[in-house]
Amino acid sequence: MATIKRYPWVSHLLGSPTGYVVHLQKGEVRHQGVGQAFWFRPANSVLSEVPVDDQELPTLFHAITRDHQDVSVQANVTYRFIDPVAVSNRLDFGLQAAGAPPATGREQVSTIIGQLCQSHAIDQIATTTLSEALERGVSQLRMVLSDALRSDARLLSTGIEILGVQVLAVRPESDVERALQTPVREKLQSEADRAVYERRAVAVERERTISENEMASQIELASRREHLVAQEGANARRAAEEKAAAGLIEAQGSAERKGIGAAAEANQIRLVGEAAAAREAATMEVYRGMEQATLLALALRDAAGSLPNIGNLTITPDLLSGALAGLFREPAGGAVAGAPARAAAGTAGPGEK
Repeated sequence: MATIKRYPWVSHLLGSPTGYVVHLQKGEVRHQGVGQAFWFRPANSVLSEVPVDDQELPTLFHAITRDHQDVSVQANVTYRFIDPVAVSNRLDFGLQAAGAPPATGREQVSTIIGQLCQSHAIDQIATTTLSEALERGVSQLRMVLSDALRSDARLLSTGIEILGVQVLAVRPESDVERALQTPVREKLQSEADRAVYERRAVAVERERTISENEMASQIELASRREHLVAQEGANARRAAEEKAAAGLIEAQGSAERKGIGAAAEANQIRLVGEAAAAREAATMEVYRGMEQATLLALALRDAAGSLPNIGNLTITPDLLSGALAGLFREPAGGAVAGAPARAAAGTAGPGEK
């Protein structure tokens, strides 16, 4: 913005690099241009400063669609002043003294461009439905507003060039917007739920796979344990069978040894019995031909060892005569016949000798 230094009768202006200064003195242009610096008399001078840099104008307005729905349009218009002299003649861009109200040129331009945008946008949106306006309204409005503003006669005559029009948004009322967002939100929610369910399903499938692997491992371990138990049982059974066979063999050997010993003992007993029987038979054969007195003497001899001591012995005449008769009849057998007599005499007690 230009800087003015005031002195008692004259003033000095120093322009800015973005302000086009127009100095009118008595209705004639005395100075004009960017970055001017000159002296002037305030009493007969009119100064105007028109910006030559790009200007941004945001605008917001409402329109009604063909299906009677209210939408809000947010746009931004970029413009510049290509004829500052014409602009200073048509609009108020004067440099005011300190304390004076500011120039209204910028507000005038904003009003003109805003009304033009709103007028053309309302005409365009009135021919479309709400769904069409939301779907293609931004691009359509940008084209319509760009063409309309660039070809507007008032702007061209004023020296205003439209550099670009940007339509930022076409939005319905808040409750309608929420209603329109509901299906999409529900769809997104269902997609999210489906993703969650799929993730859970994958997790469950993985858990099932892990459980199956664990169960298969347990089954394999149980099968191996069963084989181990069966093998241990077979080994124990085989060991028992081997032990029983060894015991049987040992028992058979012991029985055979006992049988052999019993047979030997029986044979020995038999042989001893046979020998004893043979001796008895021989003895009986010897005794068979003896006399009664001889046999009696032998019996007394044999019994004398087991009889108690005899204190008194009485010899009858019959016994003595019979014994003597025998002795005289068989002198050859006197040695044998005398044995009983000696035995009888030997059995006498000590008082009878």
